[in-house]
Amino acid sequence: MKCNTATYLIAFFGLASAAPMPVAEPKNVWTISIPRAMLRSREVPQEHSHDRFLDGVRVNLALNNPDNIQDPVFGLLGNAAAATGAGAITNLDCLHQATADQAFTNAKAAGNVTGQADALMYAALERNTGKVGLASVICNETAVNPEIAAVQQHQDPASTGAAAGNKAVVLALAAQLSSIGADPTEALLSGTFAPGDLNDNTGAGNTCDTTNDPDGGCIFSQNLLVDDATVEEINAAVAGSSSGSSDSTAASTPDAGCSVSFVTETAGASVSLYARKTFISSKLISLQATAAAVASVAASSTPVATSAAATSTATASGTNVQTFTGSLGGLPPAVIQSTGDRPFSVDGDTFVNIGAALQRSCSVQNNACSNAANSGTLAGTSVSDCGAQETACNAAASA
Repeated sequence: MKCNTATYLIAFFGLASAAPMPVAEPKNVWTISIPRAMLRSREVPQEHSHDRFLDGVRVNLALNNPDNIQDPVFGLLGNAAAATGAGAITNLDCLHQATADQAFTNAKAAGNVTGQADALMYAALERNTGKVGLASVICNETAVNPEIAAVQQHQDPASTGAAAGNKAVVLALAAQLSSIGADPTEALLSGTFAPGDLNDNTGAGNTCDTTNDPDGGCIFSQNLLVDDATVEEINAAVAGSSSGSSDSTAASTPDAGCSVSFVTETAGASVSLYARKTFISSKLISLQATAAAVASVAASSTPVATSAAATSTATASGTNVQTFTGSLGGLPPAVIQSTGDRPFSVDGDTFVNIGAALQRSCSVQNNACSNAANSGTLAGTSVSDCGAQETACNAAASA
C-alpha cells in the first residue's frame, strides 16, 4: 500500500480539522479526508478500499477499547500518521494487529462470528507505505488471539516476493476463517490491487480510496481486486489445516453432512467474492446457546406483528425463505428464492447457496441494528444486543 508520510504529517498537522470526524449517518462511520492535490509523485492512498471490514471492526472495537484506539483506519496508515489515533499503543508497527486483536476479542465474547471474521479480514489488509513497491513492517509482538496471530497483512503487490507472500496470507486467513465457522473463500476479499509501476511518478496508480462506497469498498465496486489464490487452493489449504488438527472437538469446518457451495461473482476479467457467508453448525452453536440468544432478543425487542418480510411467503418474483422474526433495528431483508443458476437474492444481490443468502440477510439486519444502537435511536439497546440477534438469526438459518 502506498502513502507519502510527509503528506499525512501535513494532513494531520491540524488535529481539529484532520482527525477522523464522525459523519451524521451512520454514527459509527468515521472518515479521513486528504486533499487530492497533495497526492503527487506517488500512488493514491487506499486505506478506505475495503471499508466493509473497517466498519465491522469499528463496531466491535467500540464494545471494549481499553487502549483508546481512535479508529481502525489508523492501523492502515504509515506510522507517522497512525500515531495520531494510536491511543495507548506505542509500538506503531503493531497498531494494525492490536486493533484487529481487540475487535476479535470483543466479537468472540459476544458470540459474533461475523465480527470475528471482520477482524481477521482487517488483519490481512495491506498497510500504507512510503512508496510504490515498499513492503510494510511486520509486527514483532504476538497477538492475544491465536487466530489473529496466524494472519499477517498483505504487502504492496509491486514489492519483492509479494505474489507468493500474499497468496500465503490468503491461505492462512482462509484456515482461520474456517476455524471460527466462517466462509474460508472470503479470504480472497482481503486482496489488494494490481502491482503499480515502480517508475510511475504520475500518481495514477492502480488504487482507489473512496469513503462511503455503496459496495463497502471501492476495490469491489470498481472491480480492482486481484485474487491471490483460487477457490480450489483455498479449499485444499483448509482441508489440510483441518486434517492436521489434533483437537477432535474443534469446530474448524462445517459438519460433514452440510452441503456447502462457495459463491463467486464475475465482473469483467476478474473474479471476486461478494458473498458474506457464515456456516454455523451444530458443533458451533448448541441448542442451549441458541435458545439463550433468542430469549435475549425477545426480551429486548418491541413486539411486532408477523410480517411478510420475515416469513416464507410467495411473491411475484419468488418465495421469501427468511423465517427469522427478530426485529431489533428492523426485520431482516427478504431472501427471495426463484429459479436459475443463482436462485437466491437479497436486496438485489444474487447467490447460488441459500446459506450464503440467509447470512447476508442477517448481516444486513445486524448493520442496521448496530447503526441505530450507536445513534441512540434504539433506546436501551446496545451493539452487543444486535450481535446476539445476528447469532440467533444465523442459528435459525443453520437449523
